[in-house]
Amino acid sequence: MICDDITALIGNTPLLRLPARAHGLPGVDVYAKLELLNPIGSVKDRTAWAMLRPHLDELRSRAGMVVESSSGNTARALQVLAGVHGIPFRTVTNRIKADEARDLLRLLGAGIEELPGTSDCHDPTDPVLVIERQVAASAGLLHHTSQYTNPANVAAHHATGAEILADLGPVDYFISGLGTTGSTRGIAETLREANPGVEVIGVVADPADYIPGIRTADEMYEVGLYQPGLYNAVVTVTSSDAIEATLRLIRTAGLLAGPTTGASLAAASTRLATASPRGAHVTGTGTADTGRRRTAVLLACDRIEGHLSYLRTRRPDLFGRPVPDGSVRAVNAIAPGVGLSPAAAAWLAGQPALTVDTRGIAYATGHIPGAVNITDHALEALLDDGVPFPDGARVLLACAVGARSARYATHLRAHGLDARSLDGGMAAWRDAGLPLQRAAPRDDARGWPS
Repeated sequence: MICDDITALIGNTPLLRLPARAHGLPGVDVYAKLELLNPIGSVKDRTAWAMLRPHLDELRSRAGMVVESSSGNTARALQVLAGVHGIPFRTVTNRIKADEARDLLRLLGAGIEELPGTSDCHDPTDPVLVIERQVAASAGLLHHTSQYTNPANVAAHHATGAEILADLGPVDYFISGLGTTGSTRGIAETLREANPGVEVIGVVADPADYIPGIRTADEMYEVGLYQPGLYNAVVTVTSSDAIEATLRLIRTAGLLAGPTTGASLAAASTRLATASPRGAHVTGTGTADTGRRRTAVLLACDRIEGHLSYLRTRRPDLFGRPVPDGSVRAVNAIAPGVGLSPAAAAWLAGQPALTVDTRGIAYATGHIPGAVNITDHALEALLDDGVPFPDGARVLLACAVGARSARYATHLRAHGLDARSLDGGMAAWRDAGLPLQRAAPRDDARGWPS
């Protein structure tokens, strides 16, 4: 086959039937839709092309630039696809966590505008608002593809669903991680046309954890494309389970997929082990064929190579490195009494205490008065090297929803500090109507947006 354009290679990806020892589900055939075989390497190739293609002529005619909030697969796909059509691209983000992601974007030629602060929390809202202000001031020169709200993100994956049906016919289960939800929605809508009883299982990260490409349940409501009623179940997965499932995929199926795919496999292995068959096909006699093998499909979203630093941080043993003694990532049980409700903020009054806000750029838009900003990524690195606070210090930690800060406070209490975590995080603080302080603008080129 000879192609004249890289876009001709997007889509029509194969399905791989996973060996039973990868998933451990008797009576179920589990297939991985190999979206990692798209030419730029991920499921986002389809999304990027669907969002970009209708605007190519207009962008070229006015020398426009494409802009998006992404630090990963969407940004890479947009850069490549815009670049081959002579259109510049810039990503505006506050959460490039892996050096390889930044380096690859630069190698591809992308413009990168990194907003102050990085965090494990997915937080598209602030970068998106920055983009919207830039677009409004650009006199039509910037085009925001807006992956979190663009219906083309969903429409692109109706074709993905149709490919699955062409290969397998109606399926019983579809499992996918929830990020922008475009791929999940598009595929699920198409699969439901063939089998209204298909069970759609969304996968989210544990609130105190981080898995590349997917969000926590609390963060899903920030996504404009998210439709909760689409899912029969939303399964929470820890990074530990996602990594273990990723290793099973690599070592039993030869599938070099990333941790997003591993999270879907972990959710499938848990959910389908106890689920009764759904959507049994109806035979020509009008009876349901309930004795047949069930069919499940998950997305193999991208490749493992782009996540090596993520794995190195969470599983240094995989690379022949010792796990740091007393690592905060080893905290599984939250210490009793560690939580502090917003209403109990009087604990701070008259007390020599340090308040630490672990969010990213959201800190700038409103934080507890007097709080300092040490982002999740930076704080975990500090805690791996020791305790960065004086002996006997009183510390209040606040994150987005209170889950990660509870782990940090538990870790610090084990080291003798009087550490507390704000229950419900800054979301609860705002809901309680308590005062917020906004960070002052900074003078440097990477300062807070006005």
